[in-house]
Amino acid sequence: MHKFLRSIGFSGLTKIKDLEDLLKEVVCSYDEKVVVDSHPDCHFAEFSKNYGCDCGITVCGEYDENNQFHIAYYFPFFRGTGITTQEQLIVERHASKESYAGVCDDVRIGVTLIFYIQNAGEYLSSLGRNILSAENLPVSLSGLAYEGKILLPVKKDKEQVRIAQEAAQNRNHLIAEARKGDEEAMESLTIDDIDTYSMISRRIETEDIFSIVDSYFMPHGIECDQYNIMGEIIECMDFQNTMTGESIYHMTVECNDMQFDLCINKKDLLGEPEKGRRFKGTVWLQGEIYF
Repeated sequence: MHKFLRSIGFSGLTKIKDLEDLLKEVVCSYDEKVVVDSHPDCHFAEFSKNYGCDCGITVCGEYDENNQFHIAYYFPFFRGTGITTQEQLIVERHASKESYAGVCDDVRIGVTLIFYIQNAGEYLSSLGRNILSAENLPVSLSGLAYEGKILLPVKKDKEQVRIAQEAAQNRNHLIAEARKGDEEAMESLTIDDIDTYSMISRRIETEDIFSIVDSYFMPHGIECDQYNIMGEIIECMDFQNTMTGESIYHMTVECNDMQFDLCINKKDLLGEPEKGRRFKGTVWLQGEIYF
């Protein structure tokens, strides 16, 4: 059973037979279908069905010579809104199945972003056109969270917000220059890191860590596309899974100056989400590439 099925409202799904019936329903009454005829080994097919606001299940597999569809794997999805990043993108196939991971470096985050590609069918269709090498394609990132907490915001006045934004822009510029080999930029970044470490070491004696660090984005566990995040809630709404009736929160979160959408089962969230508060939790990062 997929760990993140509960994130889109299927927390009560525990029996294999019920899962098989659900996947058959996705294939028989899909909302979207993509078939790749140009695949060298088979006719790859992708069926997606929505069970709520931009979330649902995708079933992937192949057609045999008798035009019978065979399920290879499935995954829950949640589609984000807007363009999250447009950096240079690398796509790698997973070893065990015909699924793909996207990799890109975004200076705002500070780590290499690795995400699960939602639209593998479109990617396979575009392989022959060399689209990935032609330009930096826009990507909409989203996250499925299986646990989370709501934290109060850090109080800041307008001047503090302005200074923080200028510092972030300056740091992003320095990182971009350091990537090009600028030694002065590297030295400036090193000094900034030392100053930050000294400041945190001094303040941690009398303050809580979450009043000092108001946002972070860091890898979680051994699976490369899962992250532990904390960020400010920009928008929040709730909806219900159309099949199970379970309540799900849809949040737009700003984390390290990067905005993306995530969803979480109401049962798995501690606290009441509201605009301006912070979300802290673990997410499975997904992405839709716009070809």
